Amino acid sequence: MSEKQIINIILIGIGGCIGSISRYLVGVTVHRLLNIYWFPVGTLAVNVVGCFLIGLIGGILEIKQVNHAEIKFFLFTGILGGFTTFSAFGYETFNLYKDGFIFLSILNPIIQVILGLAAVWCGYFLSKLI
Repeated sequence: MSEKQIINIILIGIGGCIGSISRYLVGVTVHRLLNIYWFPVGTLAVNVVGCFLIGLIGGILEIKQVNHAEIKFFLFTGILGGFTTFSAFGYETFNLYKDGFIFLSILNPIIQVILGLAAVWCGYFLSKLI
């Protein structure tokens, strides 16, 4: 493994720690403020905020022509990836659309949701057989 890869892994790890702790704190705070426990409003808030932030930061980096992989690893894969992987999913789907891959930008959410829910279902039922 190269020195650059090790640095990227460390950046992602530090960012992931920050993002994961932030996810917990935002989720708990939203539930406490709204006093809603029958719907996952904390997760909803985290997903929406994460998607907004990845769009905002991605747009700013694009406008400013900042193309440093380390910054993207730390912010996108690390912090926002730890905060919510839904933000990465949203950003990747948006980029497919923006880059002209309209069909793939429609297909991606469909495949992700169907396979994700199928995997949860399979894992759950497999756990009952163990």
